Amino acid sequence: MDLSARTLLKGPIPFLIIGVVALLAFNFGLIGPPAPPADSDYNWTEVTVTDESGQQLGVVTARIADTPAKRYTGLSNTTSMPADEGMLFTYDSEGEHTFVMRDMDFPLDIIFVDANGTITKIYHAPVPPEGTNNSDLTRYPGTGQYILEVNRGWTTDHGVSVGDTVTVSE
Repeated sequence: MDLSARTLLKGPIPFLIIGVVALLAFNFGLIGPPAPPADSDYNWTEVTVTDESGQQLGVVTARIADTPAKRYTGLSNTTSMPADEGMLFTYDSEGEHTFVMRDMDFPLDIIFVDANGTITKIYHAPVPPEGTNNSDLTRYPGTGQYILEVNRGWTTDHGVSVGDTVTVSE
C-alpha cells in the first residue's frame, strides 16, 4: 500500500479534511457566518395581503432575502423599520423553516406563507432579552415557501390571520 503524500491527497480525503477543519473553525468561533449583505444588494417588491373574500388587508414594500447570506442576516442589526416596509424571505420550494430574532432591536410579526400564497402561521415575536446567546433564542418554526417579516402588531392592526392570502408583485 502506497501511503505517500501524493496518494493521500487523491480522492475524497482532502475534501473530508477541509470540511472537518471548516466545521471545527466555525464551532470554535474562528470563522463566522456569511458577511452581511449591503442594503444596495437587495431587490424590493410589493407584498399585498387579502382575506378569503379578496378584500385587501394591507400592503408593504419588502426587501427580498433570496440568498443564504441574506436569509441568515435578515433584519439583524437593523435599528428600525418604517411601518409600511418588511422583508420577504424566499425559497425555491415550500419547506420547514425556523426563524430566530438574532441581533434584533425591534419586535416583529413573522408570517409563514405556503407555495400557493396562503398564510400558514403567524408569530408575534418580541425582542430577545439583552445578552441572550444564539443557542437560547426562541425558535419560530413553520411551513412555507415565503416568510414575511413586518413590524410587530402589523398583522393585528390590519386584521391579517392564518388562511389569508399573500400576493407578491412581479
